[in-house]
Amino acid sequence: MLLDEHLDRCTLAETPAEGQPAKKKMDLGVNVCEDAFGDDGTGHAVRRFTLTNEYRMSVQVITYGATITCIKVPDKRGNVDDVVLGYDDMSGYLSNTNPYFGATIGRVTNRTYPTDFLFNQQHISLTKNVGGVHLHGGFKGFDKVIWDAVMEEDRVIMTYLSREGEEGYPGDVLTTVTYQLTADNRLIIGVRASVTKPTPVNITNHSYFNLAGHASGSSGLLNQFVSVNADKYTPLENFIATGLGEIRDVAGSGYDLRIPQKLSEAFKTLDTDGYDINFCLNNSIVQPGFNFAARLTDPESGRFLDVHTDQPGLQVYTSNGMPTIRGKRDATYGKHSAICFETQNYPNAINIEKFPNSIVKPGTDYVHYTAYSFGAIPDPF
Repeated sequence: MLLDEHLDRCTLAETPAEGQPAKKKMDLGVNVCEDAFGDDGTGHAVRRFTLTNEYRMSVQVITYGATITCIKVPDKRGNVDDVVLGYDDMSGYLSNTNPYFGATIGRVTNRTYPTDFLFNQQHISLTKNVGGVHLHGGFKGFDKVIWDAVMEEDRVIMTYLSREGEEGYPGDVLTTVTYQLTADNRLIIGVRASVTKPTPVNITNHSYFNLAGHASGSSGLLNQFVSVNADKYTPLENFIATGLGEIRDVAGSGYDLRIPQKLSEAFKTLDTDGYDINFCLNNSIVQPGFNFAARLTDPESGRFLDVHTDQPGLQVYTSNGMPTIRGKRDATYGKHSAICFETQNYPNAINIEKFPNSIVKPGTDYVHYTAYSFGAIPDPF
């Protein structure tokens, strides 16, 4: 079902039938409603929630993978478009070609190598789902399970219990992800995880953004400008953060995005085919503990996206390896069709002692906040 049709159904469902639970909540200028989004292929129902505010921004999330499937925001002319890549139905999200569109990634995002190591006096062997590497939580990470969910005022709260031994990890992990839409066009994602044994945790959201519209492809994305608030980055060797934990200055490299760069021009400064790198975010003086991470702007539509987070790292990925994919509303996605801003701890931190600690212990929760703030810059008079 298209979003506009779904919003109409939500409006009609504002007053529930006698004896039926409410499907819509109104508070703080934000509405939340629910409908069905098929099943996970094994008969388990997938629920979809739509959050809308008075400024015509809307967000859709589903319980499969605690996944963001749609973000609609107006441009400088008032035209509303969907600015994240995804699928119209569950068949797409279950397909082998789904590149984690909008999903919650865990227990550990990014690439872990080696996958076998001694941890807490126990031999750990994580699953190897990409060659000899453990990527984005393994074969069945947080992105491929059904989450429990409840609506609460201006937010949706999703919960998943990962049992000991899943994908080789020690201990149980109870994770809660909260999606909150504000009246001023911010999508705030809050993550909290409690553990029964020491275990690595590094969770992120894997939305693919294109402010020119999800269907605009590389021609839309490459005209956009990106800036990242980072003086340093973690270099890679065969896509893995180096074992010595090297951290390099961005100065003089193609990774220097401290001043906004047009993506098509920035690509020319790289020795790789686009960005797929972790930036070490600078600490904020204005608001310590919650830092400005990145900004994306689209001159044509006027839309902008600001990213803030309490995490030390930001993985920026420009869909370099995306195959040709049929997406929402028969859109064709492909290489350089979108950009990801994955707030995170540094990658492979379990194997690199000098990186920020990724181990969560009983009694001390993992907490992670990210805010995606949207707006539109009008043309000058």
